[in-house]
Amino acid sequence: MFEDYGLSSGNTSAADVNIGPLIDMVFILLIFFVITTNFNRQTGVDVTKPKAQSALSQGQKTLLIGITREGSIHVHGRQVHFDRLRTLVGTEVDKNPAVSVVIIADQDASVGKTVQVMDQCALAGAAKVSIAADKE
Repeated sequence: MFEDYGLSSGNTSAADVNIGPLIDMVFILLIFFVITTNFNRQTGVDVTKPKAQSALSQGQKTLLIGITREGSIHVHGRQVHFDRLRTLVGTEVDKNPAVSVVIIADQDASVGKTVQVMDQCALAGAAKVSIAADKE
């Protein structure tokens, strides 16, 4: 029926879409977002910091020590035994005497454990030892 009016050419070819450049762009965007994403796990362990109205931001020269609710101590994302903590903090203080130590303790962690960690940091020679909290 359509052959009479010249609407059908008889030679039908399928449309071809090249998706190679599309895949390249997706991978470039994926790499960009992975590199620029800021993961907010500061100590390598998941802790819920307590709230405080007087919370202040610290500088970049800080040593972060995490205490979980179970009482385990983490430095640089690795679990540290309590007996090695003083040596580790002392090494960091020797490298940079102006380093400040920030203890990021879970709000359900034992106060006694937090005080013991603060004491070990002071005995190691850290001049500034503080406890992290989220501002209310």
